Amino acid sequence: MKSALETLSPTRVKLTVEVPFDELKPSLDAAIKHIGEHITVPGFRKGKVPARIIEQRVGRAAVLEEAVNSSLPQFYGQALEENDVRPLGQPEISDLQVPANDGDGLSFVAEVDKRPEIELPDFGDIELTVDEVTADDSAVDERLETLRARFGTLVGVDRAAAEGDFVSLDLSATIDGEEIDSVTGVSYEVGSKNMLEGLDDTLVGMSADETRTFSAPLAGGDREGQPAECTVTVTAVKERELPELDDEFAQLASEFDTLDELKADLAKKAEIDAKFAQGVSARDQLLDAILEKVDVPIPDSVVEAEVHSHLEGEGRLEDDEHRAEVDESTRKGLKTQLVLDAIAEREEVQVQQQELIEFLVMSSQQYGMDPNQFAQQLDQDGQIPAMVAEVARRKALATVLEKVAVKDTAGNVVDLNEAVPGTEGDEDETDVVDAEQVEASELTESTESTESGDTDESVPAKA
Repeated sequence: MKSALETLSPTRVKLTVEVPFDELKPSLDAAIKHIGEHITVPGFRKGKVPARIIEQRVGRAAVLEEAVNSSLPQFYGQALEENDVRPLGQPEISDLQVPANDGDGLSFVAEVDKRPEIELPDFGDIELTVDEVTADDSAVDERLETLRARFGTLVGVDRAAAEGDFVSLDLSATIDGEEIDSVTGVSYEVGSKNMLEGLDDTLVGMSADETRTFSAPLAGGDREGQPAECTVTVTAVKERELPELDDEFAQLASEFDTLDELKADLAKKAEIDAKFAQGVSARDQLLDAILEKVDVPIPDSVVEAEVHSHLEGEGRLEDDEHRAEVDESTRKGLKTQLVLDAIAEREEVQVQQQELIEFLVMSSQQYGMDPNQFAQQLDQDGQIPAMVAEVARRKALATVLEKVAVKDTAGNVVDLNEAVPGTEGDEDETDVVDAEQVEASELTESTESTESGDTDESVPAKA
């Protein structure tokens, strides 16, 4: 097979591929065999029909179509490999020339978007500033109030609802007189603003057995975003009664005997959270700084396809304002992936099996799925390589973060080794993950042990 590469732009190439008959013949033979297994010819057993009879029966064009359809991806992939092209998206195939006679070859042209070449600068001159770690009384008091609320009790009151109260309510939504959705007996905190827009303002001042109506866009379902006429009835008003802050409360809410011990523990946790927040802030600032320093050409067709798919899924193809927002976020997301992939290559980042497993467990929790089922679903969808790439990108960013200067607002140098999400310790190269070979069975076995807090050193890793 011969292939020639023509660069059309920094993000698009054209491959001209010529396949001699000798290399195409195995695909023709396989096509004839496959067709022969699915047709019946009087006088011949199924699967034993001679090739010339099959061609006479179905036509040479059908045999060529079967052979080309099955072999084209292989020849295209070989051309990509020969020319060191890493594609983005699906190719556009043109000028397909199939052999008219035995001895003729196959040729075609493929245009495809590719990963652009990215020149990475030295990021060592980047300086980041994060908030100073403080665990003052206000942070402790906030945690205490949260803890009190968790152990508070709801007590019915004979008055109108105010912000912070809890109400039992019935709620229905209609559009043009048709009921779209309804719920009854729901407990809701006034002011939490996690249901319908305008509900909280409507509830303030309502008493038990009172009904009001208001208009709001639906928050979910097939008619999400459409304005609806909503009717809310309050059946009860309750206020939260908080326990006293004393030693008895400390014993109820924690393993400590005194309130002072509980406060000291909360102060330590507040400091840990503040350090973690430093790491998150530094990571986000660093990513923005990297994207500012690196120029990356983005293939428009890839962005347009992603934006179209996104808007089509939302049913908002005609929403130009939203299209502009999705286009901007898609471009930034693609640029981020490409830059972090380039950094991962330069830094020779490798993903360990345990790192992948921990990432899958964390991701499964975000989707509310069992880790084993989550890993199996990803494997069925061919998404394991994408997960490996995402872990590599996180590690790549953490690698750069170790090399830049980070100070807090007081001018103190900040050590983020234990505060940054995604930073890793020493690596065992024997557990490096090969994204194309790792098997779901290995991941599901390991997610079980990770969930239970037990890491199984005997789980094999494909290298």
